[in-house]
Amino acid sequence: MTNFKNDPRIVLTLDAGGTNMVFGAMKGGEFIVEPITLPAHSDTLDLCLGTMVTGFRTIIEKLGEKPSAISFAFPGPADYPHGIIGGYLPNFPSFRDGVALGPFLEKTFGVPVYINNDGDLFAYGEALGGMLPETNARLEAAGSEKRYRNLIGYTFGTGFGIGIVVNGELNRGDNSCVETFCLPHKDNRDMIVEDGIAIRAVKRIYGELSGDKDHKLEPKDIFDIAEGKAPGDREAAKKAFEEIGAAAGDAMATAATLIDGLIVIGGGVTASHKYFMPSLLKALRGKIHTLTGEETHRVQSKVYYLDDDAEFAAFAKGDSRKLKVYGSDDEVTYDPQKRIGIGISKLGASKAISVGAYTFALNQLDKSGRRDG
Repeated sequence: MTNFKNDPRIVLTLDAGGTNMVFGAMKGGEFIVEPITLPAHSDTLDLCLGTMVTGFRTIIEKLGEKPSAISFAFPGPADYPHGIIGGYLPNFPSFRDGVALGPFLEKTFGVPVYINNDGDLFAYGEALGGMLPETNARLEAAGSEKRYRNLIGYTFGTGFGIGIVVNGELNRGDNSCVETFCLPHKDNRDMIVEDGIAIRAVKRIYGELSGDKDHKLEPKDIFDIAEGKAPGDREAAKKAFEEIGAAAGDAMATAATLIDGLIVIGGGVTASHKYFMPSLLKALRGKIHTLTGEETHRVQSKVYYLDDDAEFAAFAKGDSRKLKVYGSDDEVTYDPQKRIGIGISKLGASKAISVGAYTFALNQLDKSGRRDG
């Protein structure tokens, strides 16, 4: 796999929001020019595509050289391998009928274009330069032989995005449709879980519990109320975060059961993790019963909170012991404890997505033999 921190190639990036688009360029996993922010014009296709061309051309002019590739995340459903965006896109209504965005940009700029889901790139960035290598380094420093290769990344924001990395490779699925936002909510099986976790959920739950359904507060405002730094219903604010944590933990338990690896969380709502993490961990560590009444853990591995020093120490220690090899005096080390860990992104969602986009492009260029684009 490419060592992105030492790679000299330049890749253009884009933070594609429905209101604004932010254009940049990365080299060695770091931004190398001042970003350009332009209005997205997401409701008008001609203006939106024109914005992308203008933004990327401006960055190239700043660089004074041709980049090796363009790589970025796009919110919503798509045929990512072919660069075609289409389907239900609330923030980009002009793309709903299908737009061959990748081929259009490749033809315009003459370099390969790679587009992925933001949740996928968040997980990829954390697997390459964030939580995964950091956790393995901490384990090594603690004298543990345990190492991790798999990662589940979740973004808490306007949606509830997921990305999965297995053995260092991004799992995009056969249809670019690796999702958990549409899992049923634990308390209302007819509602998608995203409606109980995303920004809109924090606002809705606070409004219901406080009796002020017409409030204009954002999650940051509700967090300040929970902290006692702003006027409002403090208990309702705390409870709002507690409820989204329980819903998220329930959904994560399903993914963690299928993908045996670390879990990292990023996105705007994670600033309030002190209020949602206890209920999230409680759900991940919950029990379930068989028809015969036997009790088992919802997630078969023991779940540790890696941002807590005491829990990390126990996570690193495990249950290691020595076993005699039958018929000899030889010994082997045996650790029967199955365990995973969960933590908050140290890179931040935006940086992790950019690192993921950058490294994805480099690896694809290497696989195709196009080192210089």
